[in-house]
Amino acid sequence: MSGKSAPGADSKYFYAELGLNDMPLSALMGDTQRFASVPSDWHVVLTDVKKSTQALSDGTHHLVNLVATGSIIAALNIARRADIRVPFFFGGDGATLIIPDCLLAPILVALNKHRENTLRNFGIDLRVGSVPVAAIHATGHSLSIAKAKMSDAFTIPVVLGQGLQHAERVVKGEGYMPDVPLADEAALNLDGMECRWDSIKPPQDAQEVLCLLVTITDSATQSNICSEVLKSLDDIFGSPMSRSPVAIQRLRLKPTFERMARETRARLGKFDMGYLLRNWLRTLIGFLYLRYVKAGQKYLRGVAQLSDTLVIDGRINTIIAGTAGQRRKLIAVLDRMEAEGRIQYGLHVCAESVMSCYVRDRSDDHIHFIDGIGGGYTLAATVLKRKLART
Repeated sequence: MSGKSAPGADSKYFYAELGLNDMPLSALMGDTQRFASVPSDWHVVLTDVKKSTQALSDGTHHLVNLVATGSIIAALNIARRADIRVPFFFGGDGATLIIPDCLLAPILVALNKHRENTLRNFGIDLRVGSVPVAAIHATGHSLSIAKAKMSDAFTIPVVLGQGLQHAERVVKGEGYMPDVPLADEAALNLDGMECRWDSIKPPQDAQEVLCLLVTITDSATQSNICSEVLKSLDDIFGSPMSRSPVAIQRLRLKPTFERMARETRARLGKFDMGYLLRNWLRTLIGFLYLRYVKAGQKYLRGVAQLSDTLVIDGRINTIIAGTAGQRRKLIAVLDRMEAEGRIQYGLHVCAESVMSCYVRDRSDDHIHFIDGIGGGYTLAATVLKRKLART
């Protein structure tokens, strides 16, 4: 599939109707014919924690991840109610969604309510903005998307083109004036938000967690270079599942009062002792559920399989578990490609990863957003931004 999709009455089902690609990602990214242009009547919606690097230095990386996760959950709950599927991308300190026009107003209302709650409860300022896909196309930037099958239970969107990066520059630009619709208490639904796992040590055969961001210098060669980088990751670390930092035997619930209070304020916009106690007790029971109940053990397997460790939004953003030797091999490859002027990258090494969750149904409807402890994605982005500033 290629070329621009014509907008129309049914364009809201554009993403749902995309074909599913069951093939190695490196092969998919090298085949532009499998990508479809996002309809011009859709919109890119972005959220971003302002001064996130400072927030991380203050020790609030769990909160930053939770706020970013909440922005995805708020939008997905609205899309779910409308029976519309939309692609989304988690970035550690923010998120990006691509949505049809019919969802724009309700999602912006919800996200602005989320922004108000986040600022009031945590002192964290969440930027919220949107850019029409038509405006992206008008600048000459492309935005094409495909669906990649990662496992029988997990599908991710992958993007070619610089459209999302252009939208990010617009929203973060000094002259950007966000549309701030009026919000009401009922506008925000964060049902399914959970943040109850302890930080996760890498699997036993790994030593560290790598947070990697790669940008491609020339959009004309983006497809082939993405394919080459992903092939190198496969060759050095193994398949996306085998290099995941989330291993079942390393998962531990950690329902501390502080963590549950943070989840309560993020989800409800205020402190509620009843909510906290009910969910704290449920989580304590969860220890037994996960260990001794067959359905709980199935949920644990699902956590490992449904963890979002690879984001391709025109860039490559990934969390990898590996050894120091594997990291050195990867750096040698990336340094060579960077010296040739084909890519620029940022890399941060962590001891553990952290998880925030969206759980609609513990049997088969949950997704888990992964970052490096201490804000690994944000710190890798800081390295990349320094490189980009020098060019």
